[in-house]
Amino acid sequence: MAKRDYYEVLGVNKNATDDELKKAYRKMAIKYHPDRQQGKSDAEKKEAEEKFKEAAEAYDVLSDPNKRARYDQFGFAGDQMGGGFGGGMSMDDIFSHFGDIFGDFFGGGGGFSSRATGGNRVKRGSDLRIRVKINLHDAAHGVEKKLKLPRLISCQHCHGTGAKDGTALDTCPNCHGSGVEVRVQRTLLGNMQTQSTCQRCGGSGKIIKERCTHCGGQGLVRKEDIVAVNIPAGVAEGMTLRMGGKGNEAPGGGIPGDLLVVIEEERHPQLMRDGNDLVYNLMLDFPTAVFGGKVEVPTVDGHARVTIPAGTQPGKVLRLRGKGLPSPDSYGTGDLLINVMVYVPEQLNSQERAAIESLKGSENLTPTEQTKNRIFNRLKRIFDND
Repeated sequence: MAKRDYYEVLGVNKNATDDELKKAYRKMAIKYHPDRQQGKSDAEKKEAEEKFKEAAEAYDVLSDPNKRARYDQFGFAGDQMGGGFGGGMSMDDIFSHFGDIFGDFFGGGGGFSSRATGGNRVKRGSDLRIRVKINLHDAAHGVEKKLKLPRLISCQHCHGTGAKDGTALDTCPNCHGSGVEVRVQRTLLGNMQTQSTCQRCGGSGKIIKERCTHCGGQGLVRKEDIVAVNIPAGVAEGMTLRMGGKGNEAPGGGIPGDLLVVIEEERHPQLMRDGNDLVYNLMLDFPTAVFGGKVEVPTVDGHARVTIPAGTQPGKVLRLRGKGLPSPDSYGTGDLLINVMVYVPEQLNSQERAAIESLKGSENLTPTEQTKNRIFNRLKRIFDND
């Protein structure tokens, strides 16, 4: 079944604020939460679960500024820009990923069994961010970059547990292994029970009796790792690629964080980029502009020969179709736009000066009002587009 637009899923417009997104997701999450489906048929429960996952995926994308920007620009094709958009999330993934949100929505267990606030909480490693420089050729064809990246990985001596020599962990005496602390308060309305993540064990239900001497009980050590980053064709300055699971690892075999790769594009010495189009400023000498001829212009992959028509005016734009950059969403390729300029000599010898003086006032060398207006309008369009 085709995916629905994320804004449509949450019932918000494309200008929705973070608060509006959160309120819309809250409404959907409450409506389709598994604890609200008691007494319904299996088919109805299955449908509610799919809608619950659909809303979670939509919120995962739209609540993240980088993912939202990619989605707004490229639609679902934006998930090709690294890491994906979170499709295929399981129920446990959703509760773990949005643990703080579900704790806020459902009161940490006040009527809803949010697994994110329950025991044995799965930890997630932190994300890493790195900047990668590419040139225009890389942007046109894509490139694989191998990067040296210092990241946190599981300690091999304790297998990520943080306990000395990999010894067994003890049950937390504070929460008795449940991962949550339950408090009962007496109020005018009776006893009120609340629960929160155990502060002593961090929700894992286990504590370290004797810390590993190699990682200091953290379960993680810093190591320089080699990461291969596949940069797709069509990327541009400022885009961020997300590589799922390539960030810092989490202690105790938790979920690794992501690697965020920020693109920095080096300036080409001759070609300028305008979206997927490339622009080259071609300076013609006066005889070639008058008589026409063949000239060479630079392209991403080398050079191309271009025919200059006789009588070419300054400001004329020649277009080489398909010689630009591919679109990141695989929808076509840009063009190479050749902006023609005509060189007016600043110094002349006596012979050159005499030759030009002899032509002064010639009917064919004097522009008509129609010609002036045509050139003026062409130049105006160029400046209006800048």
